[in-house]
Amino acid sequence: MAGGAREVLTLQLGHFAGFVGAHWWNQQDAALGRATDAKESPGELCPDVLYRTGRTLHGQDTYTPRLILMDLKGSLSSLKEEGGLYRDKQLDAAIAWCGKLTTHKEELCPKNPYLQDFLSAEVRASVHFLCLSSGSPPLTTATTPKPLIPTEASIRVWSDFLRVHLHPRSICMIQKYNHDGEAGRLEAFGQGESVLKEPKYQEELEDRLHFYVEECDYLQGFQILCDLHDGFSGVGAKAAELLQDEYSGRGIITWGLLPGPYHRGEAQRNIYRLLNTAFGLVHLTAHSSLVCPLSLGGSLGLRPEPPVNFPYLHYDATLPFHCSAILATALDTVTVPYRLCSSPVSMVHLADMLSFCGKKVVTAGATIPFPLAPGQSLPDSLMQFGGATPWTPLSACGEPSGTRCFAQSVVLRGIDRACHTSQLTPGTPPPSSLHACTTGEEVLAQYLQQQQPRVMSSSHLLLTPCRVAPPYPHLFSSCSPQGMVLDGSPKGAAVESIPVFGALCSSSSLHQTLEALARDLTKLDLRRWASFMDAGVEHDDVAELLQELQSLAQCYHGGDSLVD
Repeated sequence: MAGGAREVLTLQLGHFAGFVGAHWWNQQDAALGRATDAKESPGELCPDVLYRTGRTLHGQDTYTPRLILMDLKGSLSSLKEEGGLYRDKQLDAAIAWCGKLTTHKEELCPKNPYLQDFLSAEVRASVHFLCLSSGSPPLTTATTPKPLIPTEASIRVWSDFLRVHLHPRSICMIQKYNHDGEAGRLEAFGQGESVLKEPKYQEELEDRLHFYVEECDYLQGFQILCDLHDGFSGVGAKAAELLQDEYSGRGIITWGLLPGPYHRGEAQRNIYRLLNTAFGLVHLTAHSSLVCPLSLGGSLGLRPEPPVNFPYLHYDATLPFHCSAILATALDTVTVPYRLCSSPVSMVHLADMLSFCGKKVVTAGATIPFPLAPGQSLPDSLMQFGGATPWTPLSACGEPSGTRCFAQSVVLRGIDRACHTSQLTPGTPPPSSLHACTTGEEVLAQYLQQQQPRVMSSSHLLLTPCRVAPPYPHLFSSCSPQGMVLDGSPKGAAVESIPVFGALCSSSSLHQTLEALARDLTKLDLRRWASFMDAGVEHDDVAELLQELQSLAQCYHGGDSLVD
């Protein structure tokens, strides 16, 4: 790989993971297609960490995500399982059989209107490029094409807004379970585990892993985006176990994903969600270097809590399209350390820093967007937070205020270099120690030291913002196109990029969260949920689960940070 990139292979397991992944890959694609901005430092993030080069049968060079995704029958809509880049129509038409043929043609699923517009725009861009290459005058249109923006009503599945081409070995469908309908659903942890115990699916996953891994020069590890609330928690647990067995010494960072709020009236769904989340967390922790739950909900347990609030975001927590966009933005920020071009922190080192003394579960938080107003400097903006935790919690572990942080990895991105330090008139006394700092890195490090003086903090400051161009939903209020906070933004102003402040933290809040999860489990009468147990879970497994949860919770009770 160019520049000796430390490659990462991504696994997306589940339908909500598909939503988060679609936004994630769209954001990577937007960053790839962005012309170098004078205000940004070129090449801060290395795309080769996540992408691979290839070539089609016709000799066309490709650049596609290094990705394996698993979902259920009926979840792809108009997206073909083999993708569209490598398809050879002549080979498709070639049939060796010379006898009588009967053709059974399945009715094609109609393309989402956004994707139809997007593909038309791709064709226009290709024609424009060919005209320029041949010296012919480019084709012109009478009007400027309008931006391609999908409507919430048009989004049913994640493939409805994915604008990235995938490699034919990326998509792996689990045909024995259905995405739609009430029957044949992948609902329970045991069902998910059994999927990867079947030789068919295990061999298919192993073949795809070998294909991607064998072409890597410096594989640093795997990131797993996995649904926690349904049977994919079991798929993720078995996949992590397989990775740990076959690729010992590589980093495995798992992002356990849960969709929006739930309601008390859905008893079976809530109990299954509780059991799947608990089994998933414990088993994924056993086989991963680091595990981080990601959710906009307020609780992992049975008691519903309202979704989290962001001061400058207006989102609908019932829409996976909205929730996944926010979580993908946070993910795009907190994963920066192991995607850097210069002096990257490997996945293994990041996990080791955060997971000391058995603390392999961490929480995430983010400020989206980071509130920098025109004319403000970074010290000005940080001082506005006072002593409060600056980021919104994203791991359904409650408010972080009053909790203890043992170690943290922090990323602030998208702040113009001219705003990094305070530009005080000579002779003016600095309003705070942050205003006296001479670099942005010093400002951020000192701020973290003031907030958490006894905590090991790793921090990164990047000029590169997070891309939020369509198909990212319109969520931002009172923001400029570059994400700066305004007193009154013109209605309908399109936000293209935003600054984001994100963190991964080993937090004492996990003690209360994991204990509450264990308490909710002890209240269950498992005889009422025989269908979950029949899927491959024994009563002894539940007893062992409770013990593991309580032991894991105890890791976050009291104790000291790394620098005490």
